Amino acid sequence: MAALCGGFTLCGLGPSGGVGLGGGLLALEPGPDPDHVLLTDRGRTATLFKVSDQKPLGCWSVKHGQIITCPVVCNFETHEYIAVHDDKVLRIWKNKDINLDKVFKATLSADVYRIHSLPNGGPVVLFKGGGVRTLDVLLEAPQQEIENIISDEVIKWSEAFMEGQQPVLIFATEKDGDFFVYVQKLKMNSLHKYKLEQQELSKPMSFTAYIKNQIITLLCLYSNDSVYKVLIPLQQNTEEEDQILSKSLLLNLSVSGSVLKGTSFVVLDKDHVAVLGSLATSGEESKECLTIWNTKFQTLQTSKELPLGTSGQLWCYEEKFFFTHGKVLTVIMYKCETSSLAAAVGKLKDSQTPDVSSFVNWNTLGDEELVVSFQSQQSVALKSESRMTLRSKRNTVAKVQPDTLSVGQLLLNLKDASTTAFEDELRQLMSKAQMPDFQATIGCVITALMNRCKTNPKYYPRSFLLQIVQTRDLSYSLCPDLMAVALEKKDVHLLQICLQRFPDIPEEITYACLKVFLSISEAYLQRIDVNLESVICYIDIEFNNKEVKTEIVENGFNAELEQDIWDTKVTKETHLMTDGEFCPVGPQKAALLNAILHSAYSETFLLPHLKNLPAQQAVLFLRYLYYLYVKCSEKINTTLPGIRSPTINQIMDWMCLLLDAHFTVMVMLPEAKELLSNLHKFVRAQVRFYSELNKIEGSLRELQRLNHQKDSQTYSIEVLELI
Repeated sequence: MAALCGGFTLCGLGPSGGVGLGGGLLALEPGPDPDHVLLTDRGRTATLFKVSDQKPLGCWSVKHGQIITCPVVCNFETHEYIAVHDDKVLRIWKNKDINLDKVFKATLSADVYRIHSLPNGGPVVLFKGGGVRTLDVLLEAPQQEIENIISDEVIKWSEAFMEGQQPVLIFATEKDGDFFVYVQKLKMNSLHKYKLEQQELSKPMSFTAYIKNQIITLLCLYSNDSVYKVLIPLQQNTEEEDQILSKSLLLNLSVSGSVLKGTSFVVLDKDHVAVLGSLATSGEESKECLTIWNTKFQTLQTSKELPLGTSGQLWCYEEKFFFTHGKVLTVIMYKCETSSLAAAVGKLKDSQTPDVSSFVNWNTLGDEELVVSFQSQQSVALKSESRMTLRSKRNTVAKVQPDTLSVGQLLLNLKDASTTAFEDELRQLMSKAQMPDFQATIGCVITALMNRCKTNPKYYPRSFLLQIVQTRDLSYSLCPDLMAVALEKKDVHLLQICLQRFPDIPEEITYACLKVFLSISEAYLQRIDVNLESVICYIDIEFNNKEVKTEIVENGFNAELEQDIWDTKVTKETHLMTDGEFCPVGPQKAALLNAILHSAYSETFLLPHLKNLPAQQAVLFLRYLYYLYVKCSEKINTTLPGIRSPTINQIMDWMCLLLDAHFTVMVMLPEAKELLSNLHKFVRAQVRFYSELNKIEGSLRELQRLNHQKDSQTYSIEVLELI
């Protein structure tokens, strides 16, 4: 449930801050501390406010004739303020500065669209031509040339996030009625362009987005009074351009015959969005209001009329709404609670009642059995629902039964369809986010794709499979054929994502992935897209831009190329690190091996498979584990930086496993003797080092104990005898 609480007026607005489109503020941004916000008007002034006290803490203006064209933001690392006036002039100042004419100034070579300040990533500058620079890089050479990426497109919206330790920028553009979405990862220097799926007689008016688990969720408010959801995985195939982003309906802004004409909206939590707009009822005059909607149950939770009108702008920070109301800036608090239908009707689930599993091993089903399986799945769901006392809930389940049955029938009908029609129908099926037994449907879709891959060796929908794995919560048991086919096709990127997201991968499959990762050549790995976030912070990366000529076949896959890209010999190429140590593998292979180190396993079941690992590959793997062990030991907290980087315990466990499986071979191999000797010396030095630390710790504790005794309050009793 959600509710609006008390509100107050933060400040009055100037002549340019009136109601209607084009009025209001240029922007409202968070300040350097909690409870602080930065207001930038549509003229030449920026003001810092303390919200709870409703008073300004600072006010800065550019001189007459100049206009602030980019909202003022705070650099959270330096507590400095950054603004752009007249499109190209950058200003940086601190709280103590009063006159902006005397603060730092830099004239840039291109027009700035927006500056986004990230709490742990520093400011990021987006130019109107689509070029992106961090502030540090820009200040090194303010007149550096800025590339024009979007040509005739116009930027409509932008946002920046931190995914782990990597800044990610997303912005939307428009050209001739078509809308495009760009996603840029700054550290990786990678840019992906997508085209937003068109909607008949409607266009997006407002955007917002958030990032979670390597997936950007883009929400779009359309002019047809609906909110749509678009999922964008951060890891994409770099060879594909202008991919079309399919969208699914998240919320219809209508209730009891009234329709909300939204102008802006914000996400509050996973189940609630707030929309500012005009609520129109037939036969009545429309009224501007602030509303909170529940996307889970498609209901209007609460609303507040705004009779003085607004500028159509809405901001949300620290559980407070900020918007213009008449000639003032208004603040309204809100609260949201986790949505639960059971809690709403007073029927919380009994913890003693076991969950009814709705999953099927789709690997054991033939095409003709899919419909029967869906029927049995639905009957289980109906039996479970029949225990509930709500008649409306039982009716809902009964109504959706034909739709569920049509899924299996649809897959049967698509068995002989063309590749394009087959994938288009499956994508439409995937877009039905509210359908029952959705997880089972995903498993059925993947099984259908795998069956087609087996019957047609040249067919392999790599990008489609990546999209499914990255945007859905799957498991190995739900789609066991997926990793088997990926191993057959040697799709290391998909295997990496599966290792990161599947919690129940058998040890046999984990070993198969390890063997493939170790056997693949470095030259081929440099030409494919691999998630490097687990290694980017502690390993040097050298990108190879050498072009590779390949034969064009269906879906970009050619089985005959395997003989050219797989190299079973241990590579002699090494990568020199900044501290003088050598990494025995390249960054791509290191990232793949890190995914192996993070996978769950049982030593009893994994050890027999590890004994079958070729000796040369075992030595290479041990060299990499030794390298990681040395890198961890360089850190005070023995922790490698980065996302999903291996821990010291994982490294040591795998090192012991590998030595247990291949100790005799390691002792006999000449190239392994020096490695084992170095490892022995390093471990012995570590033991001595920690032994000395233990002695120091003991001495410090003894000193602390003596000091405590010295400071303790002592007393004595003396008896004086008077004679």
